[in-house]
Amino acid sequence: MGRISKLNHCIAVSPIGRYFKLDGSPSSSSREGTKFTTEVRAGIATFITMAYIISVNATIIADSGGPCKCTSDSNKFCIGDESYEKCLETIKHDLITATALISCIGTAIMGIFSNLPIAIGPGMGLNAYFTYTVVGYHGSGKISYQVALAAVFLEGLLYVVLSIFGIRQYLARIIPSSIKLAAGTGIGLFLAFIGLQKSTGIGLITYDPSTLVTLGGCPQQEFDSITGRCLGHQMESATTWLGILGFIIMSLLMLYKIRGSVLIGIILISIISWFRNTAFTYFPNTPQGNDRYEFFQKVVNFFPIQNTLATMKFDFSDSEIWIALMTFLYVDMLDTTGTLYSIAKFGGFIDNETGDFEGSTAAFICDAISISIGAVFGTSPVTAFVESSSGISEGGRTGITALVTSICFGISIFFIPIFASIPPWATGPALMIIGSMMLRTVKYINWEYIGDSIPAFLTIVLIPLTYNVAYGLIAGIGSYFIINITIFIIKVLTKGKVQPSKKSFRDNWGGDGLSETDIQRLSSSATPVSPWLIQLHNRLFSQRNDDDGQFHHITHISPPKDVIKDERVMV
Repeated sequence: MGRISKLNHCIAVSPIGRYFKLDGSPSSSSREGTKFTTEVRAGIATFITMAYIISVNATIIADSGGPCKCTSDSNKFCIGDESYEKCLETIKHDLITATALISCIGTAIMGIFSNLPIAIGPGMGLNAYFTYTVVGYHGSGKISYQVALAAVFLEGLLYVVLSIFGIRQYLARIIPSSIKLAAGTGIGLFLAFIGLQKSTGIGLITYDPSTLVTLGGCPQQEFDSITGRCLGHQMESATTWLGILGFIIMSLLMLYKIRGSVLIGIILISIISWFRNTAFTYFPNTPQGNDRYEFFQKVVNFFPIQNTLATMKFDFSDSEIWIALMTFLYVDMLDTTGTLYSIAKFGGFIDNETGDFEGSTAAFICDAISISIGAVFGTSPVTAFVESSSGISEGGRTGITALVTSICFGISIFFIPIFASIPPWATGPALMIIGSMMLRTVKYINWEYIGDSIPAFLTIVLIPLTYNVAYGLIAGIGSYFIINITIFIIKVLTKGKVQPSKKSFRDNWGGDGLSETDIQRLSSSATPVSPWLIQLHNRLFSQRNDDDGQFHHITHISPPKDVIKDERVMV
């Protein structure tokens, strides 16, 4: 027996192996083929594929301005204000630590209590909504950074309650299928749009007073930081072309299924940008550039969270905060539910009889608790990362994989100067890549029936064009109800003689509904859903068969849950 085999055997027969159900452990429900060394390798693979979130999330949340105060009357966004810019740099350092720390803690909680190889971190899309819609760029929105964090904290607590009582699954299913798919597509466009802009990406798109947006890519000296316009010399910016190069590199690496494609692209572009006295340097010979370079030279250092820790302010007098709260809850619920079930299916954890997976309730509760902890640190809602599937593809099957990923995030906390020196034109391509992958769900939307396609279209278009996830969802859900309630009224008034075109193609409202297995499990669980709620669901979302008088669920178009594209795994 070799050293590795001995190590695997020793760990398997130990209390650790028993708890995590490694193959060969005394546990009666050990997971076949699981080995300690395989779990370690899988955990490292997961970290490599999602480490980009440390810098990307910090960059996005820092755009909210955090607790920094803009005191200028003439400059709404305080662009170019030296004291404000210095405050933002400090906030970014805090947020890098916060992102790494919550990813470390949340992933550890997930691994220990759910025993699943799933990693947790601040969700892409939700962080953009938090920054550019709720708080606004540099605090220009209606809600302060502190109040927005309070909403995130409360959302986590509500999510815990919904998960404990099994209501989460019910609520996720009653949302129209096309709206669910459209929301992901719209958020993907939103992220790509952010990655194309100057302050948060490669600068390919800038403001235009006539058309709102236009082609940018101008050098910094030709960019009006007050209006956000290019004064001339479009597509002559070295950083824009460097960002485009990064996008090409990431795309090619993904094409050849190189693990950590996005992270590799970010690292390469960042290294190029760290050379001083070049047209594309992140450390120009300016006071701000010199400060950045001085901080970068520290390389290994620990920076505690100083300005974003426990800054929540529980002031819910503004109605906007309730819209934000419900949007956080809705998007996070759909995102986490879809991600966890997809990963569980990919890893073979789904029980064919129940349609559920071992540790599902614990997984949702762990995610919810992590959301509230993240708010305390100063970041937007966290969620399960689909990049966890890369660890599963390496053989990860237990919570040890998650713990190894957690340790890697913990180590990254001591390299804050490196992560703080990653320029926006290095992270912008990552947003574009992630956005493009989120668009693939658009093909599963039911375009055959106008009652489904129009609401989906409005959701997709309005999320990026209004720079607001909530407005897109409100438009989509609102139009869905208006259209379909009108159809119902016409049907009643005409006694069913007037029917919409292609009615047979419509999606069932509520998706597949609750299966008989779901109903039995929810009714007999320790915290059952009330029978009247299940009966109401059957009345609303199922179709009665006139032959047997029973309710049967209507099949609808939805993406296959047993498939996770290889290119997504390789991110």
